[in-house]
Amino acid sequence: MLSVLRVHLPSDIPIVGCELSPYVLLRRPDQSVFTDDVPETSPIEGHFLRYKWYRIQSDKKVAICSIHPSEQATLQCLGCVKAKIPLAKSYHCSPKCFSDAWQHHRVLHERAASARSGGETWFEVGRSKTYTPTADDIGHVLKFECVVVDVETKSPVGHTNTILTSRVIPAPSPSPRKLISVSNSDVMGHLDVDGRLSSNGTFTVLSYNILADTYATSDLYGYCPSWALSWPYRRQNLLREIVGYRADIVCLQEVQSDHFDEFFAPELDKHGYQALYKKKTAEVFNGSIMTIDGCATFFRRDRFSHVKKYEVEFNKAAQSLTDALVPSAQKKTALNRLVKDNVALIVVLEAKFSNHGVDNLGKRQLVCVANTHVNVQQDLKDVKLWQVHTLLKGLEKIAASADIPMLVCGDFNSVPGSAPHALLAIGKVDPMHPDLAVDPLGILRPATKLTHTLPLVSAYSSFARIGANLGYEQQKRRVDPATNEPLFTNCTRDFIGTLDYIFYSADTLTVESLLELLEEDSLRKDTALPSPEWSSDHIALLAEFRCKPRTRR
Repeated sequence: MLSVLRVHLPSDIPIVGCELSPYVLLRRPDQSVFTDDVPETSPIEGHFLRYKWYRIQSDKKVAICSIHPSEQATLQCLGCVKAKIPLAKSYHCSPKCFSDAWQHHRVLHERAASARSGGETWFEVGRSKTYTPTADDIGHVLKFECVVVDVETKSPVGHTNTILTSRVIPAPSPSPRKLISVSNSDVMGHLDVDGRLSSNGTFTVLSYNILADTYATSDLYGYCPSWALSWPYRRQNLLREIVGYRADIVCLQEVQSDHFDEFFAPELDKHGYQALYKKKTAEVFNGSIMTIDGCATFFRRDRFSHVKKYEVEFNKAAQSLTDALVPSAQKKTALNRLVKDNVALIVVLEAKFSNHGVDNLGKRQLVCVANTHVNVQQDLKDVKLWQVHTLLKGLEKIAASADIPMLVCGDFNSVPGSAPHALLAIGKVDPMHPDLAVDPLGILRPATKLTHTLPLVSAYSSFARIGANLGYEQQKRRVDPATNEPLFTNCTRDFIGTLDYIFYSADTLTVESLLELLEEDSLRKDTALPSPEWSSDHIALLAEFRCKPRTRR
């Protein structure tokens, strides 16, 4: 007979809005073990599984800390008590109100009457395997029941398996980050009907390393509560954050291939985004093929249309390089150093809006967006620089074939002042730069070849150039005056610094506004990132751009 061997939840702390999906281990009559669902429509030898979720409401009221929702409150603000704002389903404004609501209200009575015991009331809240807690569940324990049922009699067979959760907590909600104007223009953006900042001829670009689940381990991020590190929680929090920015173009790094297919692509599709993806190559990867991460680029269908996609595999470039430059006897050693599975995704888009300039009438407005994640290993400075140089040379070819604005976004795993940053920001690397000392394969020589002709500027360096007022001064303090880059975009217990950038071609684009930077002190209250509020170890960067009017040629 079908039997349940084990039931457990990945996290015992339920959060409002985050789906609870129990792990149920089953045994078939032939003794084989499996985890697939057995619904009434597909029984196994006359048996199926029935699930129920309950909210347990105790007679004893439990107060929750408003700052740390996973903790029980131990004191109370009397000023809040005087405000008297009760929220309970039992209140009605008139006898007619109560009468009109009775058909729905009596269901609560019936559920409560069916499950009273020992000072507790169990309200049935769900009948499927999964359950997503609501605001009504805050402060209450949930109970999950799973039992084998006879398909003929509809009666339970054998033991009912149950799990009790901890008390449901509200999803932490960080203060929204503001978009700050850095333009000297009098033309300011305005909020349109759906809350998105827009003005004629401008568009917004988001770049965000979201921290792949495969890397989000308690060994690396032990300071983050396990429930806040779990993927079911983080994916909802990340989605809420990304959608909230309402960017026209979204460049994400560390997107697992299964999470792209099953979550981000379908969820962002609901918000009007088309998705493109480039998975890392798997020559040195030794985990599950589904957990390989990559770069995902999304764009709003009402703002852009897809023209062309280029995929850059640095492994292929490494093979070509070693074939051309490295003696046969050293090829294996060279490839071991260069082949790191990193990729870039380059997308050419056509704008569906215009600058409304006389010179632009009838002309297509194209934009080229590169999204990359450069190798992380700090001892491979030559590999990082070679990857960035390879990407830029590819973008040069695209720029030569069309008069097209360029955006280069991503996690470059390179701090301001490093050789890759210098190459991006000033178009060349000083031959005496200390990073060039690490070049065992000779791939960086001569240093004079480490150049490009794209007029790239870091978007966030605009904060260093804006005038003085209170809002601007606060942002200027969050920028390093020596490099004009943010003080950090990555903040963990062991590292804080800038690794992420949005570069743009300054001859075709201007920066109108930037998403405000975060204060380190505000993150350190939770030790570091990720945290219950922010679900990646990186922060999101967002810039609003305006296309410059084209000059006649």
